[in-house]
Amino acid sequence: MKGAGEDGQWRMEDSRPFPFSTFHLLSSLLVITTVALLQAGCRTAEPLPAIDVSAPGWHILQGQAVWKPPQNRPELAGDLVLATNANGNFLVQFSKTPFPLATAEYVDHEWEIQFGADKHVWRGSGNPPDRFPWFQLPRALAGDDLNDGWKFERRFGNLWRLENSRTGETLAGEFFP
Repeated sequence: MKGAGEDGQWRMEDSRPFPFSTFHLLSSLLVITTVALLQAGCRTAEPLPAIDVSAPGWHILQGQAVWKPPQNRPELAGDLVLATNANGNFLVQFSKTPFPLATAEYVDHEWEIQFGADKHVWRGSGNPPDRFPWFQLPRALAGDDLNDGWKFERRFGNLWRLENSRTGETLAGEFFP
């Protein structure tokens, strides 16, 4: 823009009525329309249905554990329940009676993790995130390979320890016979 003339009207240096070409206008509209359609097609994963661990085929372990979260947060001690079935589905719940502190579920390639009583919830499909020990524990106890950074060791009796060497996070516990 040049500025206001003697008549008070603003004038463009470029004499064209609109500084954008038709191509730029159409491509901008195409991008906006595509983004709007993609956002309309995305949705948050639905909560997983309740798991009936009393149904045939489920194996339940109960015990106690100490969880040391990453980033120099204090340790938490609590009760630990691990329910697994032959399909690879599982439920892990770490609680301080009567409050659940962490609950991780994996059912038919869908996963969900909650911290607190529905305070922080993440859901998805496919492989669960590597960063949570709750998703590593069933694999570790089954003798499967763990994801990068995680190490599992069995100790005397029913004692075990799961550790992420990169974050310093640990989960150590014992399941009762």
